[in-house]
Amino acid sequence: MLRSRPVHFTSRLDEWERLLTGLGLVKTVDHGSWREFDAGSGRLALHAAEPGSVEDGTTTFAVEVGDLAEFARRTNLAGEEAGTTPAELVQADHGQSCRITGPDGFSFLADPAAKAADGTWATSAEADPGLAVVEVWFTEDPGSAAQTLRDIGARFRPFPDDDETADFAAKNGGVLMVRPAEGAPRAGLGFEYDGDLAALHSRLADAGHEVRLTEEAFGRTLHVANPDAGPGAAAGADGAPHVPATLWVSKR
Repeated sequence: MLRSRPVHFTSRLDEWERLLTGLGLVKTVDHGSWREFDAGSGRLALHAAEPGSVEDGTTTFAVEVGDLAEFARRTNLAGEEAGTTPAELVQADHGQSCRITGPDGFSFLADPAAKAADGTWATSAEADPGLAVVEVWFTEDPGSAAQTLRDIGARFRPFPDDDETADFAAKNGGVLMVRPAEGAPRAGLGFEYDGDLAALHSRLADAGHEVRLTEEAFGRTLHVANPDAGPGAAAGADGAPHVPATLWVSKR
């Protein structure tokens, strides 16, 4: 069992909930500072952050799995064959977890998933079935990052461009991507839509969201105003906002 479930830190939980609901996700957990939302494919968690903090507006790469010990065993076995990916069981702040560390030093957690009421690993049937959560691993070593995702059981998806990008599907929902980038490895967040992107554009615009539709090299993309990028957004060391102005929703 493997599902994409990034964690997004924000001081604007209500604004994010409004946007995610507009996109077609369904809230399934609400513990105040922690909220979870199901997409048709994948899941996204929101975690409260202090306004203006370094965390505010950032995303942590993370996945959900079935049996932690078995997941760690299989990941380490695959990593031994490829020379990558140590996985270790750890006690995180929120409970037992498994930490995976890539050759570039980037690490992320695999947390135990809870089964749905029907005993399956399915996300909410009320979520828009066309929407998928996408998390991105930006790194100077995309080849090793891609191998790490293979080691954890992600399924490679052929991409039309022959470059250093790599796309993977998680068996139980969501998309994992690797993209080359300079500097320290980091995580990013986006969405895919396997439906009428123009209709989604209209739905978001009618709900009052700032959104525009563009033609990209391999398809159309929606750009939606990022709730974290408004007045008072946290700034990086150079004084510039460290969150993107928009979130992207790409046509699948």
